[in-house]
Amino acid sequence: MFSTIMGLPAHPLVIHAVVVLIPLAALGAIVVAVWPAARQRYAPPALGVATVALLSVPLATHTGELLEAHVKRTPLVERHTEMADGLLPFAALLWLGLAVLVFVRWYEAKRNVRWGRYLTAAAAIVAVVGAVASGVQVVRIGHSGATAAWHGVGTSSSGRAAGPHH
Repeated sequence: MFSTIMGLPAHPLVIHAVVVLIPLAALGAIVVAVWPAARQRYAPPALGVATVALLSVPLATHTGELLEAHVKRTPLVERHTEMADGLLPFAALLWLGLAVLVFVRWYEAKRNVRWGRYLTAAAAIVAVVGAVASGVQVVRIGHSGATAAWHGVGTSSSGRAAGPHH
């Protein structure tokens, strides 16, 4: 895989897909899970966003591993790496819940089934759990990555903020 894009490290560029698409998919999942009228119209597009988001997670992880080989290994970098490795299962749970919601809706339109509402309820719960968990993890991972990248920048040796206004 690639480690740079136009001479810049790929990881800071690729993670923007995760940072935007996971919360967007999470929001879409929650809306279609709790609002049946929205489910009919918006579940397939939400699943599309969740699919691209899910695929972006291993790409971000991979480019992060490539970048890790070129930065100083610190406890902050290690923490960020460990946290990032845990995002994929949450994103997969979000995707799975949405995929089942879309499938059940499609299947019910073709056949009259009694179990559809039970599977829909279970899938909605899975989608919401995956949405909340992946959304929270993206924030935590992003914060740890920013802390690792920017730790100590903008402060003087006294610990006070550096710059012309301080």
